[in-house]
Formats: sequence, structure tokens, C-alpha cells
Amino acid sequence: MTTVGMAADMNFHDSRWYPIFLDLKGRPVLVAGAGRVALRKTKGLLEAGARVTVVAPRWLEEFEGLGVRLVRRAFRVSDLAGAALVFAATNERRTNQRIAVAAKERGMLVNVADSAAECGFLVPARLTRGGVQIAVSTGGRNPRLSAELRRKLEGVL
Repeated sequence: MTTVGMAADMNFHDSRWYPIFLDLKGRPVLVAGAGRVALRKTKGLLEAGARVTVVAPRWLEEFEGLGVRLVRRAFRVSDLAGAALVFAATNERRTNQRIAVAAKERGMLVNVADSAAECGFLVPARLTRGGVQIAVSTGGRNPRLSAELRRKLEGVL
């Protein structure tokens, strides 16, 4: 099925999600986990100027030179203190779920890498060219389609 065909088959009207661009410059953001998904999210946060703390028992070598605060241990609820946003991106479903529950209990917005249903916000596929930034989202239902549409838009811009 083509991208257009996939888009036609999906119901994209989902009033649950409100699109927004956030100013994260200098704002503290917590990323729990330090694998590939966490690395991708961390890089995007750094591009936005966020002050990122990564909490994980171990991390990919690429984290070393990113200019983030690295905390080598498992997530603790106290890690949430002061964070403007929270990303649960560990490779453990139960840990991600625990982070989501703890963040929501504190009124914090959380992105859960392995469960769109538990997210307080989604991270869209992004494209930046010059002064234009485009974000594509399927409401967490089809991240591959979002990424494919972003790639197609790159060709147009």
C-alpha cells in the first residue's frame, strides 16, 4: 500500500492530541533510559536547547560526548523533581509504566517510548529546513507512516 493509501485508510481526526511547539531552551528534562530510542530523543531535546539529565544503569557510548548530565543507576521517583518534561525510554516495560504513573501523579507530562496510550504528549516526526519546522504525527498509531511522510517532505523542501 502506498503512503497515500495508508493515510486514506487511517482516521486521523483524533481530538485527544493538541499539536504544540515547546520552548525548552534552558529547561530541565529527564530521560530515563540510554539506548537507541533514548539517544534519538535526547539529541532532539539538545537541539531544542533543553538541559537534559539521563538516568540509566548503563548507556551507549554516544551519550558520553553529548553534554548531558549522566546518572549511572536505575530510575528513582525522586529523579522527577524539577523536570519540565519526562521521557520514559528504558527497555523495561514495567519501569516505563512506573515512570509514567509517577509523573502523572505529580501532574507532569511524560512521553512513554513503548506505549502511546500512557503518554501525556507525543513526539512527532520532525523536519527543519531554514526557518520552517514541520511536525508529522499519527497520534502514536503509526510512527512508521509519520517517518515516511517526513522523508517525503524532505524531498519537497
